[in-house]
Amino acid sequence: MLQVSKRIKKTERQKQSANLTDYEQTYRSFSWKDAEKDLAKEASYILNAAHIAVDRHAQTFRKNKIALYYEGENGEKEKYTFLELSELSSKFANTLHTIGIDKGERVFIFLPRIPELYIAFLGILKIGAIAGTLFSAFQEKALIDRLSNSQTKIIVTDAKLFPRVSHILKDLPHLKKVILVERGAKNVPKHPKLLYYSKIMEKISSECKVRQMKKDDPSFILYTSGTTGKPKGVIHRHLAIVQEHVTAKWVLDLKEDDIYWCTADPGWVTGIAYGILGSWSNGVAAVVFGGRFDPSTWYKIIQDYKVTIWYTAPTAIRMLMAASDVSKKYDLSNLRHLCSVGEPLNPEAVVWGQKVLGLPFHDTWWQTELGAICIANYPCMDIKPGSMGKPVPGVTAAIVDDKGNELGHHKEGNLALRPTFPSLMKSIWRRPNKYKSYFVNGWYMSGDRAFRDKDGYYWFIGRADDVIKTSGERVGPFEVESTLVEHPSVVEAGVIGKPDALRGEIIKAFIVLKSDVKPTDALKNELSLFVKKHLAGHANPREVEFIDKLPKTRSGKIMRRVLKAKELGLPIGDTSTLEEY
Repeated sequence: MLQVSKRIKKTERQKQSANLTDYEQTYRSFSWKDAEKDLAKEASYILNAAHIAVDRHAQTFRKNKIALYYEGENGEKEKYTFLELSELSSKFANTLHTIGIDKGERVFIFLPRIPELYIAFLGILKIGAIAGTLFSAFQEKALIDRLSNSQTKIIVTDAKLFPRVSHILKDLPHLKKVILVERGAKNVPKHPKLLYYSKIMEKISSECKVRQMKKDDPSFILYTSGTTGKPKGVIHRHLAIVQEHVTAKWVLDLKEDDIYWCTADPGWVTGIAYGILGSWSNGVAAVVFGGRFDPSTWYKIIQDYKVTIWYTAPTAIRMLMAASDVSKKYDLSNLRHLCSVGEPLNPEAVVWGQKVLGLPFHDTWWQTELGAICIANYPCMDIKPGSMGKPVPGVTAAIVDDKGNELGHHKEGNLALRPTFPSLMKSIWRRPNKYKSYFVNGWYMSGDRAFRDKDGYYWFIGRADDVIKTSGERVGPFEVESTLVEHPSVVEAGVIGKPDALRGEIIKAFIVLKSDVKPTDALKNELSLFVKKHLAGHANPREVEFIDKLPKTRSGKIMRRVLKAKELGLPIGDTSTLEEY
């Protein structure tokens, strides 16, 4: 098991600055019904996630407040107020209505991170349709799987991405139209099914009657991949915004004057829950960057926009750690709170944030199926580096065995949640049996292995199918990876179990080295001994392989199953959510 690291203590000033000042008291007294009532107090309240996120602010003192600061990959800059976002998304909603899109029908967005993506997403929700988001890196196979299964009626894309869509139109009998965003296009394509964004938006009214939704009405669908089979469509409901709103306020600590940057693409659940809905529902000004990762560019964005709250992925943090000196060239003094999401955050990264940026990263845990943060390190709590933190108010978590029976402190088991919180997925699209398979004895089974310490902090061990059994001992790959990245030569590490006749499995580590480090057999041995010394004798990798790049999803999660499949010569399964590898 992970060794419990020394706490990073919060000062009284830090604790008092947080919205959540007394975790234990709030956890005991909290109810989701009360949280929903707080949102519903306004006279203009409509249960529609787009209205709650943006429209209601357009009717208050925030109407002329900047909601979106956009910077494109070529340095172009734009600003949109809450009123402008409200009116533009209403125009898009009216456009869909004129095409004949009705409540519950699917509309998919296949765009890079540009303002039109956010406008379209809000407009889809306003008329009660179901929004689907697709990474701009998706190729034809990934597109056809999702668009065909969902029977989408409309695709929103741009000129650069349209060729991929045009090749599969014949396979999409349910598709009515393709809305093409012309931004940046040198040659605008022609096709009978195309409608042109700028033309339809300039002619249509910005007056829109937002549809009142029921709590369980679906709002968006995200496809998530597994080891086998086609990607599955996870459906979330409009009521999920209640949890997204509360957790953005309490965990991300969003306040009126903050400038907030969530680096996640809306093709990923974080980019929706905390790049659109939960963040804007708190009335915060958000930054969107349309370009690729680059340490200098990222630091410059933080400096130029005076970013105060930063929500990013462990992969990005580790890449910034590898280019640590770059941060010294920029003024990052406006940062006041840092959070991490996507995969467990190595203790080394938490400590690095404290040392280099003057602030620790606060890890958060949740999943596509969960829809919002469920376990977190709060601004008001001491951090135990490497820990997931504690459950958010309104979420009941436990460590249980395979039959759903609760286990005691420091017992490894399945991380499970009571399915009583509003952001939990409503269903799996057209796969009811798959949905039912998530639940055992009144618990949602996350598929993660973890343990809880005596202070109530949760500690991630690994995915249930990733945990390694070697010589009778169970080893979580994350704890070995966390130890390896503490070595000064290592940037990233991925760990798998490899079948072995003597030990059942041995541990194999795939290592990405720093650019100035030479891969040698001596270094392989040194890394193995490093784990043995700092973690445990049975946890040391008996095989080490140096590679240029780890297979990761676009959210930054290491795909250990891809490493294992390639090592053993097995089918890799669906790879549509992988970065180039």
